[in-house]
Amino acid sequence: MKLILKKAHVYLYVFSVALCYFALWPAFWYFSRKPSGYRKLNALRRAWGFISSGAVGFIYKFDHEEPIDWSRPYIVCPNHTSNLDITAMCVLVNANCSFMGKEELKDGLVTGLFFRTVDIPVNRDSKMSSYRAFKKASERLKEGVTLIIFPEGKISDDYPPTLHEFKNGPFRLAIEHKIPVIPVSSANTWKHLWDDGTKYGTRPGVCKFRVHKPIETANLTVGDADLLKDKVYEIISSELNRPAKRKTVSVTAKAT
Repeated sequence: MKLILKKAHVYLYVFSVALCYFALWPAFWYFSRKPSGYRKLNALRRAWGFISSGAVGFIYKFDHEEPIDWSRPYIVCPNHTSNLDITAMCVLVNANCSFMGKEELKDGLVTGLFFRTVDIPVNRDSKMSSYRAFKKASERLKEGVTLIIFPEGKISDDYPPTLHEFKNGPFRLAIEHKIPVIPVSSANTWKHLWDDGTKYGTRPGVCKFRVHKPIETANLTVGDADLLKDKVYEIISSELNRPAKRKTVSVTAKAT
């Protein structure tokens, strides 16, 4: 019975996402036509994520190690256990931003509009696709856009999920452009919705994220990319294995 209710909640969540998306679609389409509209497109996407999640009981709570100055660009690197992580990052990053994600998202009913415009699709099995994607990412960083890249490159197939090895790309980008990296730890989101939620269902609740202080890269060289990658991995890994209770700057997400 409990699993049936969880499965029913999945469909409720999907309905909420779809309903809000199609209600906002004319505005999404309008602001996606030109790069000059991407900032407003991101603001709408942030509101969409907040409303569609909150309507079915998903609340995002962010504990900041220190306040983040979103007037400057970053590369945000979260661990990845749930589709909710994507929505949460939309809500967290109160600035113009682009996701880098798998190429198949270009064909998604909901994700397609974004990955054909503001976001950056990549086929990691193709060197040419990877080159084009990272070239575009470099251009976005030069324009002052924050990048959101899940360094694991996928959601873990394990249940409960484990932290997988990080890809090198985001850390090399950060060093090349002297952009700070923000590690983000998602410890309990998978308990509310693992992967896409279809196997174990979903349940409402507070999804907690730890937003670590930015790691500056101004004094690093490209040869330090592996060290930076290992440092971010260790920060997130330690957080995922640490008991709660700490002094934080706590922020519960609000739409703007």
